Amino acid sequence: MALKDILPGKLGFGAAPLGNMFREIPEREALGTVEAAWDDGIRYFDNAPFYGAGLAEIRMAEALAGRPRDEYVISTKVGRVILDEIEDVSARDLGEKGDVFRYGRPNKIVNDYSYDATLRSIEDSLKRLKTDRIEIAFVHDVAQDFYGDEWLDVFETARKGAFKALDRLRDEGVIKAWGLGVNRVEPIELLLALEGPRPDGLLLAGRYTLLDHDRALQRVMPMVAERGLGIIVGGPYSSGALVGGPNFEYAPATPAILAKVARIKAIADRHGISMKAAGLQFALANPAVAAVIPGASQPSRIAEDRAALNEVIPADFWRELREAGLVNPAAPLPIA
Repeated sequence: MALKDILPGKLGFGAAPLGNMFREIPEREALGTVEAAWDDGIRYFDNAPFYGAGLAEIRMAEALAGRPRDEYVISTKVGRVILDEIEDVSARDLGEKGDVFRYGRPNKIVNDYSYDATLRSIEDSLKRLKTDRIEIAFVHDVAQDFYGDEWLDVFETARKGAFKALDRLRDEGVIKAWGLGVNRVEPIELLLALEGPRPDGLLLAGRYTLLDHDRALQRVMPMVAERGLGIIVGGPYSSGALVGGPNFEYAPATPAILAKVARIKAIADRHGISMKAAGLQFALANPAVAAVIPGASQPSRIAEDRAALNEVIPADFWRELREAGLVNPAAPLPIA
């Protein structure tokens, strides 16, 4: 089933911050953020075992306890199995994102994209989420940013293992859909070029944003649109850089990125619009995009995201961005 037929709206909830991403997030704050999302009408929640070594899934289960299960959609991810064994968090080798979840649980994280590990991962997630079903499963991070020169070997393991396991689970009705959840375009291009597995959609984080969309426009967006699959855009604010934060791609933003943000902001300020509105509405203007899932770790952020989605942006803002060379000429813009 295509993602767009499963998702209950254009705005979803990215649960990575619930795993203590970058900082110790108090339990009350984390649960309050999910409650604020629910009260706002958000009914799609994206998670992963990797987020705080299971912490995000555990917290989300608590926050959604007692809500009618038929009223919301959950996606989670496979590729990492969380053990009861404790490990030295500072010694984890997590590619470019080693420090992202250092405040999560200290449980050992094992990278494993095999068939059996995929089945176990889904089973473990069901337990942590305290639910009887997961609608969407994404194969997590089979890309160069995590695995460097080995990424193609990891992708091949997933092709023979995780993809087949998820195909089976979908055919059996255990899940409704599966795809890749990645921060790079290359694995998506590779998956969609294969004859074998039949993914239903994709989650692409950070690669279709106002600050970084050139590569995705070349092949990924046309391939997804052609197959009628749909993409969920994660990280629409580019790890916060777009909205004044210090990080881009989970690391300190470079002077070039900060300069680009400043140029976009100058135009946005002149038109009296928020950077959040520009970021969310840019992503959703592409017909291949089914939803956006900004992460939030404070309840107040949910209302900001909703307001940004509903903000009226004058067409002149988008024309000015294009004339200034700040958006790719091929990018669809939300001009009525």
